[in-house]
Formats: sequence, structure tokens, C-alpha cells
Amino acid sequence: MLRTHTCGELSEQQCGQSVTLCGWVDSYRDHGGGLFVDLRDRYGVTQVVFNPPDTPVDAIEASKGLRSEFVIKAVGNVAERPEGMANPKLATGAIEVRVTEFQILNKSLVPPVVPNGQELPGEDLRLKHRYLDLRRPAMQRIMMLRARMIKTMRDHCTQQGFVDIETPVLGRSTPEGARDYLVPSRVNQGTFYALPQSPQLYKQILMVAGFDRYMQVARCFRDEDLRADRQPEFTQLDLEMSFVDSDDVIGVIDGLVARLAKEELGLDVPTPLPRMTYDEAMERFGHDAPDLRFGLEIIECTDLAAKSDFGVFKNVAKSGGRVRAINVKNGLSQYSRRGIDALTEFVKEFGAKGLAWFRAEEDGKLGGSIAKFFSEELLAEFGGRMAAEPGDLILFSADQFAATCRVLHALRTKIAREMKLTKPGEMHFSWVEEFPMFDFDEDEQRWQAMHHPFTAPLERDLAHLEDDPGKCRAQAYDLVINGSEAGGGTIRIHDAEIQQKVFSLLGIDEATAKERFGFLLDALQYGAPPHGGIALGIDRWVMLFGELENIRDCIAFPKTQKATDLMTEAPGTVDAKQLKELGVKIDA
Repeated sequence: MLRTHTCGELSEQQCGQSVTLCGWVDSYRDHGGGLFVDLRDRYGVTQVVFNPPDTPVDAIEASKGLRSEFVIKAVGNVAERPEGMANPKLATGAIEVRVTEFQILNKSLVPPVVPNGQELPGEDLRLKHRYLDLRRPAMQRIMMLRARMIKTMRDHCTQQGFVDIETPVLGRSTPEGARDYLVPSRVNQGTFYALPQSPQLYKQILMVAGFDRYMQVARCFRDEDLRADRQPEFTQLDLEMSFVDSDDVIGVIDGLVARLAKEELGLDVPTPLPRMTYDEAMERFGHDAPDLRFGLEIIECTDLAAKSDFGVFKNVAKSGGRVRAINVKNGLSQYSRRGIDALTEFVKEFGAKGLAWFRAEEDGKLGGSIAKFFSEELLAEFGGRMAAEPGDLILFSADQFAATCRVLHALRTKIAREMKLTKPGEMHFSWVEEFPMFDFDEDEQRWQAMHHPFTAPLERDLAHLEDDPGKCRAQAYDLVINGSEAGGGTIRIHDAEIQQKVFSLLGIDEATAKERFGFLLDALQYGAPPHGGIALGIDRWVMLFGELENIRDCIAFPKTQKATDLMTEAPGTVDAKQLKELGVKIDA
């Protein structure tokens, strides 16, 4: 090794020793006659001093040419810093290295992204020069967090008897969800591989093969529109288990959650984690991945609304819609009339025509522009239903159920952020289960799978496959962390007859099913065990554990929202010879 120590490990214990450090010049200060350099590597920062009598004159002179991000090797003696000069913010802040010789290993241009800069440049510039952005201590901490979390995931699964098995990256296109990324075959021209959206079919095959506990840290690919928390290629912890029900799968993940929360965040998370059904989540929070760090729970008010003279409420209640509300405790301290008007404009983005509201007056009564349409008795009933106290702001959504969910979920999320209802570092883990098996596509007038076509229905709902598919609930479960879906899984169909019924409901005829999933259907006929599993989005877990706003900040080399890599300029064109070898012509 070129170095004897890293820049983060020296202390008073090494005083008097000669050491060799290597790293980047984080900053330099010329105090006249000598230079003070903060030398940085991924382990920390050490102050190295070019000063007589320790440093030869020629070395002092040469050091004056050092600039930010030069890579140097410094040999010197460890000494305590002069009295009053210690830096308690640094792990190495009690010592310095007094240089006896040094070598410039490489020079640097003026960096467009400064690793120790106080202000970050735009994200495009950071992604273009990702190698500089990744030198920032904050980014390196996240990459170290990611590495530790993945190791803990592997360790936990190994201790639970899981076998780590790799599945193919080049597979067959089985379109049942997002678009596939396709790879043309040179050897079999006119045919294509597909990059895996998940190892779903392969891991089910492994259960048929008798590997009753499979795991993999798997790379997955989906050609879909991107958001701040979504990437075209992502990493997931993929698990599958035989001879289990949903409780068994959830129990394994409960243990992993508690372990990671304790090791990485110092949090004691009691298990089993709380659970609620999909229906309960939608009724109470308007979303299937509710943030439970704060209240703002949705309260049903349709029965009271029907008694009022307020036309909007009466008409919605009469037409079979719903009137629902949230109570923003002490909300009037945050939202003046102008603030309420801003919330009204906000909900219009989610399909609402307006926003009805009450304010809780000092005398405990409800007031507001719509209060005149309600009797005193009815206002008192509303106040009691909403547990209103002076200073509270009550916000309503009156529409069909799905629309009220959309509006009130958006409202409670926005208000929680603006009123700072969550604490830094606060984490909440929970499960949502018993999702609908199917969703009806009004445009195509057919049923679609809410998860994937291999999801098993609840046994008590099997009859609904034939009489009313909309009532059929799935053996499906999602892990929710701070209002984000952090993982999802299902118990799979292992009975070929039930699988064919589900395919028929989804409009997949026998020939199409054989073409797309023939190998799985064949396997299910050879003694397939009951099985199920889950996939956890590692990128999202790291984003949440690292308290990041953008998933790109926890991926070493991410893509932009246009699915491009600004550093390598991928995707790029290829030459005509490559296309000819693949039998591919471009029509664009």
C-alpha cells in the first residue's frame, strides 16, 4: 500500500510516529511561510502541515502549487495540534501530520463540482461529473449506508435459511405490467430478449424445483415514465418461500425491519409491525400506502351532510357519493383565508371543483362561508364527529369515493409537510394487506390484475372469481415506510386450474397463456408447492433511511427523468455495422 493509515484514523495514540497518507486536497490555507492542507479520503480528513523545521524548504516551495482535488502522498510525523487549535468536529481534530516529504500523484483541473462546497450546483452538472459528486462526504455516507444495508439483508436471509440464487438477465418478454426493455438477438435474428422487470417467473420455478427459500439482490428494469422516486433500472431484495402463508413472509420481513432500524438508526421497532387492510387504509387515509407518522385521519360525514341544506353535500350524498373530511388541528394558525384559497387551488389539480371548510371558533362553534346552510344542531354534530376544538380547520371533499381519496390524501400529505407534523429521523413501518385482486379498466372494458396474474385470491373469496371478480381480495401485502411503498409481495397461485380461471378473467386465452408463460404453467403441473414471496425496493429503503428527497442520490450512477446518463451520454447511437449484425433497421 502507498499509505500506512487512512485520513480518518489517526489520533493522539499515534503521536511521534511517522506515517504516510494519501488523498485529495480538500482545502489549503497559506499562513505565510507554510501551508496547511486538509487531506481527504473516504474515511475522513486529516490536517497536514508544510512548515519548517519539519518540512524541507524545497518541499514547502513545491507545496505552494497545490490546489483543490490534487491527489498527493504525504509522509510526516504525527503531533498534537498547538493549544487551542484542536478541531472537535473532526475525528482527527486533536492531531496534525507535520510533513517531511510529499509527492503529487496527480493534478486536477478546477472542479465544476466541489466536494466540500457549501452550495450544491444543479443536479445536471452533478450527474455529468458524477465522479466528483461521489467524492462529497454526504454522498459517500449514503453509499456506505447502502452497502451496509445490503449486507445486513443478505446476512438476515442467510441466517433464516435462504439460498442466494442468480436468475437470468436475458429472458423472454412476458408483457403484463410496464414496458419491457428489449435486447435483439444476433444469433437468432428477428427475436428479442427482455431485461427482467422482476425475477417473478424464475423464482416460482425455483420453488417447484425444491429450493424452499430463495433470495437474490436482483437488478430489475422497467421502461416507464420516471419520478423522483423511480428509476428505469433498480435493485430489489427478492425473496420466495415454499409451504408458507402471508404471515410467514411478513414475519421474516418484520425481523429484517427491526434489525435494520436498530443497526442503522438506533431505533427499537416493536414487532409484529402494525397491519391494516386495503379497505381500511383507503377509508382512513385515502391511500394504499398511508403515512402514519401524523394524524389527519379521514372522517366519514356523508350521513350528516345529507341532513344539510348545502346543495353540494346533499347532491353528492343523494347520488351515492361520499362526503369526507380531515380536521387540521390548530390549522387556523397556519392557514389564513388566503392560505385556504391556496389549498382550494391545490385540490383542483386532483380533480376537485372546490374545497368546503369549517373553522372552529373560540366559543367552540363551527363557522365559515358554508355554515349558514347548517342548523346549529347539525353544526354541533359535525363538531362532535370531527372532535373540533378552537383553532381547528376542517376540510371536506364531496365526490365519488375514489375522488375523495385522491383529494384528501393529497391534502393531508401537503398539510403535514407545511405544518411540519413529522420529526426529523422519525420512521413508521406498517403493512397493508388484502388488496383487491382485480381492477376494472373502463377504457378496455376488461379486468386487470392489481398486482400480477400469478397472485392467489383469498380462499374465502374463491367463489367471487366466477360470480363477482370485483369482490375478490388477493393474498397480497405491501410494506409501507413513511407513506412510501417499500416492498410488495403475494402468495402465488400453485393450482393450474385456478391459474387458468384468472387468465380467462384477464382476457388471456389458453394459446396466449401458453405462449407467454408456458414454461411456468408446465412446471405447476409437476408438484408445485404452495409458495409466496416479496420484493423490497433497496433504492427506496436507502432513500428513506438516509432521509433523502430524491432516489437518484442513493444510486451511484442514476438516470435522469428522461432515462439518460449524463456522464456516459447513454443511450447513444450505434454504427450501421452493429445494426446489420443484429438484423435491425432504424425507422425514426
